[in-house]
Amino acid sequence: MRKILLAFDDKNFSDGAFEFAKKLNEKTPVLLTGVFLPHLNYSNLWSYADGVGGPIFVPVLDDSESEEIDRNMQRFEDLCLKNSIEYRVRKDFVDLALPELKKETRFADLLIIGGESFYENMGTGEPNNYLKEALHGVECSVVVVPEKFEFPNINLLTYDGTDSSVFAIKQFAYLFPEFLNNKTILVYANDKERDSIPDEPYIEELASRHFGDLTVTKLDVNPKKSFATWISEKKGSVIISGSFGRSSISRLFKKSFITDVIKDHRLPVFIAHR
Repeated sequence: MRKILLAFDDKNFSDGAFEFAKKLNEKTPVLLTGVFLPHLNYSNLWSYADGVGGPIFVPVLDDSESEEIDRNMQRFEDLCLKNSIEYRVRKDFVDLALPELKKETRFADLLIIGGESFYENMGTGEPNNYLKEALHGVECSVVVVPEKFEFPNINLLTYDGTDSSVFAIKQFAYLFPEFLNNKTILVYANDKERDSIPDEPYIEELASRHFGDLTVTKLDVNPKKSFATWISEKKGSVIISGSFGRSSISRLFKKSFITDVIKDHRLPVFIAHR
């Protein structure tokens, strides 16, 4: 049984994130923990974890905010009971330092974030920078889910030859045994030209042990321009990506990762990092 976190902030209740968790529970029972936060900007969610500016505390709620969070918690509990999901609720975050939320991810297998709720709180900043900040703080894998999506029947394994992308593929296989029989496409893309997929026999040998219906493909056209077009044809997919950082996958998707994939194409994105 996996322990899964759903993080909700203020009045934003992500139906998409809950639906993804519900579908997982239908296949294999999970323990679902709802974490309810007062309104705050996600960009500050983990920043103090690196010692920047000292500890950050959640502001005191006014009555309307408290009532909204209470309603969302009740909704979460009702939905869990209705769908026979074992659940826990974390609600006492007022006056607690946000490292407690980071601690929650340390003791969880997966964090599910509602992509559009997450998106709303990012203001006018560069979207991927906020996701990058969150990924630096969490200590478990993450799925970013749009509000409307098809539950995945295709796995898109993005591979760029780095250890980060290989780690994400392995973590996805370990965490989602229900997806192993899906059609799976391992796609190689890199912002540097090269004739062959790096370590192709190794990555194919590894991936084919986990994914029975595996195809390996290489994007030969400029991936920065062609990836969005290519992926728009892959409805009902989940994208598996290494962490933002050194990986060329992150550089490749720097401008379009969130807006094109989550907002435009409505696909869940699985992200893992060490």
